[in-house]
Amino acid sequence: MLTVHHLRISQSERVVWLCEELGLDYDLRLYTRRSDNNLAPDEYKALHPMGIAPVITDGDLVLGESGAICEYIDRTYGKARHSPGPDDADFAGHLLWFHFSNATFMATGMMGLVARRLGADPLPDFVADRTAKAWQLAEARLAEAPFFGGRSLTTADIMMGFNLTTARMFGGADLSQFPHIAAYLKRIGERPAYRRAMEKCEPGVTPKLD
Repeated sequence: MLTVHHLRISQSERVVWLCEELGLDYDLRLYTRRSDNNLAPDEYKALHPMGIAPVITDGDLVLGESGAICEYIDRTYGKARHSPGPDDADFAGHLLWFHFSNATFMATGMMGLVARRLGADPLPDFVADRTAKAWQLAEARLAEAPFFGGRSLTTADIMMGFNLTTARMFGGADLSQFPHIAAYLKRIGERPAYRRAMEKCEPGVTPKLD
């Protein structure tokens, strides 16, 4: 059976959300961060050589990396329901935002997080500039389309959603500056699959949708 190993308050929530959107029968295992350093516990680190979230197991397969996991699940179990093909008008846009999520948006956010923890105040200009541009691009995308994936939800939205919600628990933009992102998150929060996912993977935690 497909097993999703979810580290609490981490990007592995994406995988739970996708499984719920697809209506899959899967096993969900929750892991709590260590109290001394807020990192993954040893039993989670032992799942994969990188020792970080997310991780799934499916029979003998052990797979890490959010993007790879989302593609694997959507193609293997969802018949690519949330992955537009080359003949779809949303194909290029979906690809852009699917990869932009971790390659640019999250990578930039992590640079900012590390810089702050090292005492940078204000942030270095190149980090602040990249961060501002990433949020502005996301706002512009949602001004022209209802979803990052285009006219309907795709795995690009599964990927981007974490960056705009739970990741802001570690620091992030004030959504009052981004009305289209705020409206988008309201729509996401109304999706039954998203609500089920967050209730399962983050019991007792109110999703950060505003």
